[in-house]
Amino acid sequence: MSAIVLLLIASISVAAIFLGAFIWSVRNGQFDDDFSPPQRILFDNPPPKTTTDK
Repeated sequence: MSAIVLLLIASISVAAIFLGAFIWSVRNGQFDDDFSPPQRILFDNPPPKTTTDK
């Protein structure tokens, strides 16, 4: 029975750490860029520049 309680406390503490990290990242603006991810799909990258030495 004590192993179940220990595992329950460990899992709740790990979940709380991940929740705290998620809230911290939302407050610090990690998910604020709403424009560029959809736009990156639509536009191709420019072709790589090749240098030819003659």
